[in-house]
Amino acid sequence: MLAQIAIVAVPLLVAVVFHEVAHGVVAYACGDPTAARAGRLTLNPLPHVDPVGTVLLPGFLLLTSLAMGTRPFFFGWAKPVPIDPRWFRRGRLDWILVALAGPGTNFVLAVLSAIAYGWLVRGGGTGATDVFLRSLAVQSVVINCVLAVFNLLPVPPLDGGRVLAALLPAAGARALRQLERVGLLVVVLLVTSTGILRTLVVPVIAACERVAQRVAG
Repeated sequence: MLAQIAIVAVPLLVAVVFHEVAHGVVAYACGDPTAARAGRLTLNPLPHVDPVGTVLLPGFLLLTSLAMGTRPFFFGWAKPVPIDPRWFRRGRLDWILVALAGPGTNFVLAVLSAIAYGWLVRGGGTGATDVFLRSLAVQSVVINCVLAVFNLLPVPPLDGGRVLAALLPAAGARALRQLERVGLLVVVLLVTSTGILRTLVVPVIAACERVAQRVAG
């Protein structure tokens, strides 16, 4: 059981921490020192822990999967890094770069995980450690693809919503930001009722599988 939990919990924690740190690093490069001053440009997971997204929700999903006897599935998020766009030197362009940094990092992690899986398969190990590492790599691919695609949905407060707001005229951006308070609820309802997330994620995971197959030979 501990191995099954680790196979999902470890890549999830890595994915959400790297996602938020990427936002902060790019914001810093764009002139905003807010995240750096708050001590959030660190890979130490503790400053990034969100009580709901990093602890309660994954724990609830774990207990649910154990109670139903299904394969453990985790989803969550880290505490958003503080961003102050007043520091940005290029206005909307910097907003777009900062917003895309998180999902972009998850895509990179997904590809790296696919390469690692292919390399492990090529090694041909059959021991318990080999099986564990391959499972870890597979889950990392799935988690990072899901997080990247989910965050690119064009609804605030997701990163895709922030990109869309930066592209719209001022009046349109203000209207879109009015959705921010209920945006996450809208996204959850959309994802659970339409299956759009699965439709968008499957091709991305398939692309990572092709990468793994090429590495494995």
